[in-house]
Amino acid sequence: MAKNLVIVESPSKASTIKKFLGSSYQVVASNGHVRDLPKSQLGVDTENDYEPKYITIRGKGDVLAELRKEVKKADKVYLATDPDREGEAISWHLEKALKLDEMKANKEKKVARITFNEITKTAVKEAIKNGRDIDMNLVDAQQARRVLDRVVGYRISPVLWAKVKRGLSAGRVQSVALKIICDRENEINNFVQKEYWTLTGNFSLEGEKKSFEAEYYGKGDKKVEINNEEEAQKIIDDIEGKKFLVSDIKTQIKTRKAPLPFTTSTLQQEASKNLNFSTQKTMRVAQGLYEGIAIKGRGTIGLITYLRTDSTRISEEAEKAAAEYIENTFGEKYLKAKAASKKKGSGVKIQDAHEAIRPTYIDLDPASAKKYLTNDQFKLYQLIWKRFTASQMAGAEFENKNIKITAGDHKFSASVSKVVFAGYLDVYQQKEDKTQKKYISSKLEEGKELNLVNMEKKQHFTAPPAHFNEASLVKTLEELGIGRPSTYAPTISTIINRHYVAKEQKNLYVTEIGEAVNNIMENSFESIVNVRFTANMEGLLDRVEDGSVKWKTIIENFYPDLDVAVKKAEEELEHVELKYEETDEICENCGRNMVIKYGPYGKFLACPGFPECRNTKPYFESTDIKCPVCGKDIVIRKTKKGRRYYGCIGFPDCDFMSWQQPSDKKCPKCGSPMVIKGNKVVCMSETCGYAMENEKDKKDDKKDK
Repeated sequence: MAKNLVIVESPSKASTIKKFLGSSYQVVASNGHVRDLPKSQLGVDTENDYEPKYITIRGKGDVLAELRKEVKKADKVYLATDPDREGEAISWHLEKALKLDEMKANKEKKVARITFNEITKTAVKEAIKNGRDIDMNLVDAQQARRVLDRVVGYRISPVLWAKVKRGLSAGRVQSVALKIICDRENEINNFVQKEYWTLTGNFSLEGEKKSFEAEYYGKGDKKVEINNEEEAQKIIDDIEGKKFLVSDIKTQIKTRKAPLPFTTSTLQQEASKNLNFSTQKTMRVAQGLYEGIAIKGRGTIGLITYLRTDSTRISEEAEKAAAEYIENTFGEKYLKAKAASKKKGSGVKIQDAHEAIRPTYIDLDPASAKKYLTNDQFKLYQLIWKRFTASQMAGAEFENKNIKITAGDHKFSASVSKVVFAGYLDVYQQKEDKTQKKYISSKLEEGKELNLVNMEKKQHFTAPPAHFNEASLVKTLEELGIGRPSTYAPTISTIINRHYVAKEQKNLYVTEIGEAVNNIMENSFESIVNVRFTANMEGLLDRVEDGSVKWKTIIENFYPDLDVAVKKAEEELEHVELKYEETDEICENCGRNMVIKYGPYGKFLACPGFPECRNTKPYFESTDIKCPVCGKDIVIRKTKKGRRYYGCIGFPDCDFMSWQQPSDKKCPKCGSPMVIKGNKVVCMSETCGYAMENEKDKKDDKKDK
């Protein structure tokens, strides 16, 4: 009979841990939180010291009943929820709901809180040896966040229902994220492009056929901006007939340090850029890797450490294992140089016991793990494994050569970089690590004269700021101190699911609803969407965690101002009429131009005459392409799972569809429709397979040249 009971959040985590422990241990799951604030009311007693009114979550009664049975059988109970604020709070709620605190006080049961950063046999057994009491500072930090989020959401959301439309919501972090996106949208809309020109000289050495490019720099040591074609032509006229001489060559060896291992934020950013994963998908896949995968010869183990962290620290054991693996696999030269040990009393403080996200076993490389993982799990594990391994390797060394070319008092410059020692690049490369292959003659010497092959002047225009995507939004939220590792994914999911923001081709665009909500938040609840205010609030939550601030003090200082702002908004704000984007599509019922609205599955067409006219239609993004089968317009449609494809607007009469962009050409070999794949135009017939160069790309290349 099991004398020890271990309670975790999820069944899969329970299953993994059960395999590490003997028959004297029973491992069960609470399936997340068991208590929370009620959904039907504010759930915070604003008249009585802001006391939260916790209730058992609907549907968790049976779970608690089973847990009570297991507690009754056990001599010792281990609360093994996740090692963060949320996990600590779940353990505290379990302690209260199961009356473990009373049993402990009466010495009926031994109760211990245990945490581990990775789900491995060694880590779990070590945690059991080092049980502790629940950390109420961590619990209080979570309570403060939960109560703040509840009072903001439950007090402001009804204002939005009354003034805009029902079903909307406000949130402490989501409202700031929405404002950041709206501000960027305004920057883009107000952007005024500026013209500028570049001059590129093509040079060669006497007797050499190969030439190389150098960009115009300026006069003497002063950089000159070329604002228009007249200025560009004046420079060309001025250097005509002058000798082009190599005036300076500088060669430097530079070392680029290996990247740090992943935090939650950097993992989400890189998974978005490299794997096209949403923040939510990244966390879901990472959760599976953390909770346990069955690996032949190793049993069921967690493949990565805990996934919600803002720490880049790694344990001494992990550092040692990595050094051994790298030396054996790549050689001693690839080992990272040992960092100088910090002096005692240097004031450096590690904020928590968390590590960076890393593989639990570095010797389990992605190729060995692949057969046990889903495709998404493999991609993410490979990314994490490569990043961590690279972080423990020597830096990459580059030879950078900078050449200055003079023609009178005008100066051109060229640079080339080559890798002389790859270091961590043999394992992991980011965009900034990829150097362009440029040719510069090795025979170049100072004082040598160059032949000018040609001089090209080119017009450019400055570009507006880029729209946010999930990766860049996470980066900005982190840089501004908004939210914490556990909040990035749910925050972004919320503003997308509420249709405040639309996600198209990875970019985030503000919708009419989002704009209306943001305007109300900025005008009536300025402090809620103030970036500095929200970042300061995160700092206060951290101070609750370290025990220097009482959590209710934060609520006491915050709530009265919120209450005043809500009452003022209820009295003064007028109803907002949403301005929807009008289309050329005519409502066949009443003749009005239909507008684009957002529903649970994205955009749809609706008659603006609602509720008198309730006509709706699917919305399809138009293209400039004609159907190769019937000649009608091709539109972009979506599958039920949200995957985009090209289809004929004449469906179901014409069932043409393609995952790739259709071409306006027919196959010269069999007459079938063709599609564009990269720089090729390919026949859609599986039996034909004819392919040819994309003439449009060729023309575009010529224009660029």
